[in-house]
Amino acid sequence: MPKFLLFAIFLFLTYQLQAQTWEIGGSIGGAGYIGDLNPNNPVKISGVSAGIFGKRNFNGYFSAKLNIGVGNISAYDNRSGYQQFRDRNLNFKDQLREVSVIGEFNFMNYIPDAGRNKYTPYIFTGIGITSYAPRAQDFNGHEVGLRQLKTEGQAKPYGNNTVVIPYGLGIKYNLSGKFTVMADMGYRYAFTDYLDDVSGVYADKSKMTTTGALLSDRSGEKTGNYIGTVGSQRGDFKSHDTYFFLNFTISFTFVTANCYF
Repeated sequence: MPKFLLFAIFLFLTYQLQAQTWEIGGSIGGAGYIGDLNPNNPVKISGVSAGIFGKRNFNGYFSAKLNIGVGNISAYDNRSGYQQFRDRNLNFKDQLREVSVIGEFNFMNYIPDAGRNKYTPYIFTGIGITSYAPRAQDFNGHEVGLRQLKTEGQAKPYGNNTVVIPYGLGIKYNLSGKFTVMADMGYRYAFTDYLDDVSGVYADKSKMTTTGALLSDRSGEKTGNYIGTVGSQRGDFKSHDTYFFLNFTISFTFVTANCYF
């Protein structure tokens, strides 16, 4: 390899190592989900979200961060605009707790307090793991955990955690000095269809506990007309649910001009 090319690679790597800076921040916003109880509205917020992160900026374009987030999601058939959902009459709440590693790409060279660009749009993706525990609402005035009830006749309860794929886009702005404000919409593809406890068909109630049978089919709670016959459709038969966080973030970057110049 020519010496000048080796020298160029050395200079490039030296620049990259010098350009690395740390960033920390926190966010607050809204959370929502797309699944069996909300199949059609991908921006419907049903709860709040919050998070913290630590980020490594490799240069003005690329970074990677460790993110910890919490979001509350819910849905109620009896509030739906569709009669078939109101007839089904299911509901749930779920608090999601996520840990993820996310790569971020800025469309413009962005270095707070050291670069010439005050703002940039960005995109991100990564991988994470999320804990979930759906709970039925308004059951004799109480919340009831659904996992152990096996409301669709599962051989064993579904898991406590799921792998998720975060992806989304946003915009960031240099508020002042080393402070940045950001707004982004990030979806999470979940490798489970049970964030809401609903997936497939109605099961045989005679093989469930009393509480499980009552919460597997809530269609007749007010009318007395129960529609959940064995094998009839309960969910949308998809293999996964999706949730999202709409975040508003403020961060601080530990950067000086000589890190980049």
